[in-house]
Amino acid sequence: MARKTFDVTGMTCAACQAHVEKAVARLDGVADVSVNLLAGSMTVDFDDSLVDAQRICSAVDHAGYGSTPREPVPGTQGRTASTRTASPTKKLEETARAMRTRLVVSLVFLIPLFYIGMGHMLGWPLPAPLADHDHAMTLALVELLLLIPIVFANRAYFKNGFLSLLHRAPTMDALIAIGSGASIAWSVYALLLMAEQLASGDVHGAAQTAMDNLYFESAGTILTLVTVGKYLETRAKSKTGGAIEKLIDLAPKTATVVDASGDTRTIPADNLKPGDVVLVRPGEAIAVDGIVLDGTSSVDESALTGEPIPREKRPGDPVNAATINKNGSFTFRATRVGDDTGLAQIIKLVEDANATKAPIARIADRVAGVFVPAVLAIALITLVAWLVITGDANEALTAAVAVVVISCPCALGLATPVAIMVGTGKGAEMGVLFKTAEALEALQSVDAVVLDKTGTITQGAPVVARVIPARRPDGSAAITEKGLIKLAAALEKRSEHPLAEAIMAYADERGIVARTVDDFQAVPGRGVTAREGANAIAAGNARLMADLGIAVDEQARDSFAREGESPLFFAKNGELVGTITVADEIKPTSAAAVRALDALGVEALMLTGDNELTAHAIARRVGIASVIADVLPQDKERVVREMQNAGRRVAMVGDGINDSPALARADVGIAIGTGADIAKDGADVILMHGDLVDVARAIELSRAVIRNIKQDLFWALFYNSLGIPLAAGVFFPWLGWQLSPMFGAAAMSLSSLCVVGNALRLHRFEPRS
Repeated sequence: MARKTFDVTGMTCAACQAHVEKAVARLDGVADVSVNLLAGSMTVDFDDSLVDAQRICSAVDHAGYGSTPREPVPGTQGRTASTRTASPTKKLEETARAMRTRLVVSLVFLIPLFYIGMGHMLGWPLPAPLADHDHAMTLALVELLLLIPIVFANRAYFKNGFLSLLHRAPTMDALIAIGSGASIAWSVYALLLMAEQLASGDVHGAAQTAMDNLYFESAGTILTLVTVGKYLETRAKSKTGGAIEKLIDLAPKTATVVDASGDTRTIPADNLKPGDVVLVRPGEAIAVDGIVLDGTSSVDESALTGEPIPREKRPGDPVNAATINKNGSFTFRATRVGDDTGLAQIIKLVEDANATKAPIARIADRVAGVFVPAVLAIALITLVAWLVITGDANEALTAAVAVVVISCPCALGLATPVAIMVGTGKGAEMGVLFKTAEALEALQSVDAVVLDKTGTITQGAPVVARVIPARRPDGSAAITEKGLIKLAAALEKRSEHPLAEAIMAYADERGIVARTVDDFQAVPGRGVTAREGANAIAAGNARLMADLGIAVDEQARDSFAREGESPLFFAKNGELVGTITVADEIKPTSAAAVRALDALGVEALMLTGDNELTAHAIARRVGIASVIADVLPQDKERVVREMQNAGRRVAMVGDGINDSPALARADVGIAIGTGADIAKDGADVILMHGDLVDVARAIELSRAVIRNIKQDLFWALFYNSLGIPLAAGVFFPWLGWQLSPMFGAAAMSLSSLCVVGNALRLHRFEPRS
């Protein structure tokens, strides 16, 4: 099964999006297709043995739109085109500039057209050659001449609209083309009728015909108002991808490469290859991911991690693309370039989320698929009804055109993709990456969050908690605290156990150099023994001490376990000389995260392979009531499945390989960004900061986005359910209410603008936690 992304041109509304999806979905071998109206893109999952990219493009072309596959850029080692050149925001900005030109032309000619066409009704003075009845034909021809540039500037509506009718897939452009085209056609008919009247000498009749039947200014106003709305809408939509643009613009365009002889040269960043040595000067952005070779500096990583404090970098430390070097210069070896960098992966995740479709969007798709044909049918019924009831062709045409013009499905189609794009962008700013729109929607409904312990609630790296020299029966200390640390360092220097690493790190912090021992021996499952000069020394658990005939305080041992600490006992010449406890420290924000989840009505549970005593000790300290301990990786998946079978909506948070089955099983899998790659691959959401509070923030953001989408869908449907009957004149017999085509065009544009504006409010989203 292959997946490919295509650029799609010619789409203007939700109906266009629905038609493109249907055209491609009908192909044999296509498993799934998702069209993004906002980005002008299409992602297709297909069996490449049954269908290829060319056939997919042909299906889009036959539907009346354009399509081209996104291909690798020559000279970039197969990497895909730079997001910098294909960004949706950049394309929207270009569209807005073209729309602005159309708008300026339209307004320049509409102002005199509207003045001439409507001035007599508003009491405005007209130029003398156009003011009296004898010059009605002159007035009509001037209106026609002023309309022609407006029609030419907005010819895309007619081209796309009538093409969609020929393809039997009418779109919003078809509604605009039919509405304004009907006004123009009727006016041209009136112009011919006036010519006939003038030829017969009926000057008064020609003047009356001009007053009652010319709709040139209506057609021009409809086209201009629609263009005003489209321009403002496009300008507003270009702001939705701001977060992605900020990430893209962080990456430098060039890099300074150091060759084998030590000479430097500046090359385009896209030309960097793994293994290249790159020089970074103070204030410069780092072009690609790599490992520091020489020099030290502090690097501002806030763009990727959100941490405001720069991190010190020394030889051997990793550096990431788009982070900023603050002071010293250094060189690093490039390890990941192009689309393999961490920055590129973040951007790809955000774009992939925008390309997918949330389940709630299917509602709008189903409506949009039948909306335009239904509107055309309603307009035809309106025309016939007014003709039958009133016998007035002018009023019948006005009502039918108003129905067509006001019934824009743009607001309906924009409701979901705009909110998704702003929401995923906001998430990226917060360090929360949603892989799909489905994950964004699913997260808002979770009622239980299952938390792994090690690396999720805790730091994932054991540290020394307590150093306790033993007391002899007479009350004297068997060893000093420093002496105990020296003994521990000597024993653990050659051990590979994780607890030994914690002790060695503790000794290094205090400047203690480990002495050399002889006869070192590791006792599996118990500890280590050795000789230091004439002294027999040992370190291990209670079982090793029992083997050596040394008694330990079992009550103290259990109390350590209840505090979440693992004790290591140290002996010298058959005597217990002290205990060092090691613990996996709880992350500073874990307790706050549990409280934040509780405030959202979401239950937090701990699921760990650790023992009961340690698990409950950690749970008590962070405020978790439900704990399931001593579980294997497959048991984690089973527990999540059982919770789902009980009707719970479950999110699983983990960071390790052992968490990947449960992450895949959960309704939403959330991976800690500092964890294993396999865990991140199986997750739906990635927390870049490794901060558990971001789980609550992600749920809050998800709820805000879905709430925003529901608001937009409601108002879009409410607008049409009220606007169409009003335009059709349903309320006219009782209340005298009826909407003119010009007001309908303005209301249609305003509705789309309101939807985009509502989505843009998500930029101001601030989590409570």
